Order: sequence, then C-alpha cells, then structure tokens
Amino acid sequence: MILKAQAGDVRAFGVLYNLYQPSLLRFSFRICRDHTVAVDAVQDAWLQTLRSMSSAFPVSSFRARVFKAVRWRTLDYIRRGARAHEELNEETIADETLERWATSDQMKSLLAKLPVDEGEAVYLFYLEELNVAEVALIQRVPMGTVKSRLSRARARLKVEIEPVDNAEE
Repeated sequence: MILKAQAGDVRAFGVLYNLYQPSLLRFSFRICRDHTVAVDAVQDAWLQTLRSMSSAFPVSSFRARVFKAVRWRTLDYIRRGARAHEELNEETIADETLERWATSDQMKSLLAKLPVDEGEAVYLFYLEELNVAEVALIQRVPMGTVKSRLSRARARLKVEIEPVDNAEE
C-alpha cells in the first residue's frame, strides 16, 4: 500500500489513513490531553505525509514517519498555545470512540505518573507496538536511550503496581 501511495494511488493512501488514524489520534491525545488539538495535529501530520509521499523513503519507516509527524505537530500546537477549551467527555464522543482514544483508566493513571519521555516511550512501544528503532526515530534519540527509558519506566511502574498486588493478598 505504501508503494502504491508513493506512486500517487489515492485509494492506497486512504487505506493507510484508515489503518493508522485511530492509533495516531490516541497518541496525539496522550501527548496533549485535548481532543481538538489532537484532531488538528493529526490532520496536519497527514497533510504533511501526503505532501512527502512522492519522495523516496524506505517503506519500513512509514509508520515511524507518521507517528513522528504527529508528535511534532502536536508539540507545535501545544507550544503555540492552541489548546482548545473543549473537554473530552462521554457526552461529546460516543462510547466506542472514547474507547479508541484512551486505554483503561488504570493504565492512564500509571502512565501519567511517569516522566513525559518515559511515558511516551512506554505508550509507543507497548500500546502501539512500535519497535525500539521506530520509537527512537519518533523521539529523535538513540535506540539505547529508548531502551533506558523503557527500563526505568518498567521499574517505576513495578513500584507503583506492587503495593496494589500486595494489598490484594
């Protein structure tokens, strides 16, 4: 599909859009916690991706390129203060859509306790199932740094989870 999209096939690009859109929205929302900003950032990232589709790049890097574009567009919106005042709640979004936007409340709570870079690495690696090289490309750090962030995050999460496990016994 990526090769077809690079050749200008609009339907192939549509398939890629439908495949990645839910994950990209969840990722952007995880960064900014604002529905409107997430939607705008992802839309801008798709436009940027569409414009760059004709340039030659390895097919294997497409997913990382799109996530990286979303990350940067979201951070740009945050830096410019483009946060909208609309709150993400169950009245404005159907339950099915809400499920796609966020993980369980417990997971969100645990990820919120991590430093931003570690939480982002955990989210991309475990929840979006990107590999270490892709996370490194998205976060613009060496792969060793991603591995360190994941290791530190696992240790922090273990400390957070263990008291709960011990309390249940």
